[in-house]
Amino acid sequence: MTPRVRLAIVDDYAVVVAGVAALLADEDIDVVETGASQPVLTDVDVVLYDTFGQVEGTGISLSDFVRESGAKVVVYSWNLHPSLIQQALDGGARGYLSKVLTGPEVVRALKRVLAGETVVVTGYDETSVGGAGDWPGRSAGLSPREAEVVALITQGLSNQDIADRVYLGINTVKTYIRTACRKMGVTSRTQAVLWGLQNGFEPDTLRTVDRSLLVRPAEVTYRGPAR
Repeated sequence: MTPRVRLAIVDDYAVVVAGVAALLADEDIDVVETGASQPVLTDVDVVLYDTFGQVEGTGISLSDFVRESGAKVVVYSWNLHPSLIQQALDGGARGYLSKVLTGPEVVRALKRVLAGETVVVTGYDETSVGGAGDWPGRSAGLSPREAEVVALITQGLSNQDIADRVYLGINTVKTYIRTACRKMGVTSRTQAVLWGLQNGFEPDTLRTVDRSLLVRPAEVTYRGPAR
């Protein structure tokens, strides 16, 4: 029987991690560990690094997420700019997957990575279409990309910082901010930050680990009946 994929999901937002775990819940996969962007503790096959609300590009050390298990890191993102993808691969990622992919598509890509491939699956050109999973502010009607911009504002980044670091045009960033503020019912950046802090946009530090799966069971080889 083919062994199930053992997965750690890494992101600084518990609601985002829970959304990814729910997306994969019915697939041939064991989510062994979830948590904030810090080194993974358990012996897993793949670390799925969700980039929501992260300062993407420089500063990401993908090797920091892997303890000594030899796990492969796969980036999971709405942002599919070719430069970001190349930076991730140059930094050691073995895959880069669009968040428009379905659960089965994600699992198929992860299995290809485990088979030794470097896998990039970008899906559609519009990188916030579909809206699978979960994110802070979804209940207020924020789109995934609006929510990511609000997360970065809440962390203190300027419009230009956001544009530079997530490869969006400055006018696109301003548009996301305007539409997000309208949905949040705020009229200033200060109010947007306060709303973000009160509605789940402050990064979490929570980590969950399935203690029963910390160590792989030893493989048992059937040698036939004793003589």
